Amino acid sequence: MKKVKVTLTKSLIACKPKQKLTADSLGLRKIGDSIEHEDNAVLAGKIKILSHLVKVENV
Repeated sequence: MKKVKVTLTKSLIACKPKQKLTADSLGLRKIGDSIEHEDNAVLAGKIKILSHLVKVENV
């Protein structure tokens, strides 16, 4: 299965609570945090919620 690297590029300070919880569920807490996940539908939905805050790369 394909892997995707997700990096938090912007601050979560002024975000809605749902966006903060989504970032936390991905394991992103500070700017610059990166984590690799399997590419699936659940991850795609989370990335859609955080699309303006994260950078996504194929690994």
